[in-house]
Amino acid sequence: MLEKIPAPTPREELHVLVIDNQGLVHDVVTSALYEVGIKNVSSAFNAFHAKRLCVARQYDFVLLSFNVSHDKDGFHLFEELKHLNHINDTTTVIFLSAETSSELVNCIVELQPDDFWVKPLQRSKINTRLEYLIQVRFKLHKMVHCMQMGDYSTAMYYAERQLKDPSLSEFHPKIRRLIGDCLLQLRDYKTAENYFRKLLQGIDHAWVHIGLTRALLRQDKLEEAQLLVDNLLQRSDTRFLTFDLLAQYFVEKEQFDIAYAQMKEASKLAPRNIERNKRLWDLARLNHDKVGQLNAVQNMAKFAKNSIHDSPQLTLNVIRSTIDLATSLGSADGDRYIKRAESELEELKQQKGMQSQLGEQIDVIRARVLCLRDDKKGAEELVKDLSVSIDGLSMEDSLDKMKAFHELGMREQCVSILDKLRKQIEGDSLTSQVVSEFLNQESIERTEIQFTPKELKQMAAVNYKENRLAPAYNNLHQAFTLSPKDKQVALSLLKVIAQIHLNDYLTEEQLKLAQESARLLLESDLSPAQAEKLDQYINQLGIEVEGTNAGELVGVLTAKAI
Repeated sequence: MLEKIPAPTPREELHVLVIDNQGLVHDVVTSALYEVGIKNVSSAFNAFHAKRLCVARQYDFVLLSFNVSHDKDGFHLFEELKHLNHINDTTTVIFLSAETSSELVNCIVELQPDDFWVKPLQRSKINTRLEYLIQVRFKLHKMVHCMQMGDYSTAMYYAERQLKDPSLSEFHPKIRRLIGDCLLQLRDYKTAENYFRKLLQGIDHAWVHIGLTRALLRQDKLEEAQLLVDNLLQRSDTRFLTFDLLAQYFVEKEQFDIAYAQMKEASKLAPRNIERNKRLWDLARLNHDKVGQLNAVQNMAKFAKNSIHDSPQLTLNVIRSTIDLATSLGSADGDRYIKRAESELEELKQQKGMQSQLGEQIDVIRARVLCLRDDKKGAEELVKDLSVSIDGLSMEDSLDKMKAFHELGMREQCVSILDKLRKQIEGDSLTSQVVSEFLNQESIERTEIQFTPKELKQMAAVNYKENRLAPAYNNLHQAFTLSPKDKQVALSLLKVIAQIHLNDYLTEEQLKLAQESARLLLESDLSPAQAEKLDQYINQLGIEVEGTNAGELVGVLTAKAI
């Protein structure tokens, strides 16, 4: 027996909130709402007023403008209202915007509103869309309610009955989409595949193609999925969704380098999403891309401003990523980033209450900067009273403390923090697969490698100068492990391996490392002098290296399968 479902709210009892900074929009929308029988309409001209109204009551419809106020845009307000449960699964959300750039549209798609209206609003279209959305609430109420409750089987029961009702033909496309969503949620991928194939015979909508691709990937039917992917990446309405889908697929397959490439492309097309930038940051760290890591946290800080995500921690993370990048660079480039980190830290300290609120975190950052300045005595003085406890600390606070201990050669404290973090992760079911893999990687590298990339490069230079090729190779091998995107390390490594080759046979490991280094350099922008040296080392070693374009995705699924 099916569970009794509450009746939908009658039209005359629906409450609507219109949030926009233009009086004309309020007049046009309110007039249209009255005409379709909705009299309970509230107006807010800024974010503060909107939140005050939402505290007083729950709204059935929320019409939200992108340009809602000077201090908070519609994205930030939407997230905040969802976070506070003022907008939930039962709320019909309509986004309003005069801007229609692809970046904005992609970001709005991610928010998953029920509709998107382009300004200037046309009265006739408003009435038509309002009537449609009201009817969705009434006529599809049972199906949507079941989906919101996670009862996908019952939702499909109601959906299939409604598809047989000719009077609901206007809503059949939405019903069909919801059925596809239910099949994917139920993980019935074979049935989902057949369902989307049948739909494609008469419907060319983006969601049908994406649904079929998702079903094929879940079954590892890669050759056919590849054909679809190649096509979807050429379409403006599916390109962003396809990159996002591929990123998720490769994360699940633990092919984090390919997942990172897809995530970067998706982030370019929809740059405002904070959670995606967080995932991008995690993947950048896992792939040792320190420039990408810094770019991701800078985007997070930029787009989080005046949102619920805004906090001093974001500024700290930008400074930390700046220092991480500086540790991998030579003196001249590194010094530029050190100065930037020092400047940003000083600005943060000047903010009211920050020194007392972030005392330990600031001391850890200062210690890391002093290490980069080769003032290890000063750094040791700052961390001498720091414990290895991570109670009450965020993962980023703990990681930064671990890095400070590692850079000071305090191996026991470094390993202790990593062990605590890994145990903490094991007990957290919400922690992402990428973060878990990153901590495993850090544990191995911080245990086996005692020095920073900068220190290792300096040691390698001394060893090479003294003709100690084996130690120089080991130094550079470790530096390349920590910074596999570093062109200078790759070029130095090729130079040392070429020199070893003059005197002896290369091991399988050395040959593989030479090919990896050469591949990185072939894919990089090199100066004429660097390019000449690269050609010289490749000829000396007699290796063949096929360059690959990180942005080229055709064949990526089937290539990985092989």
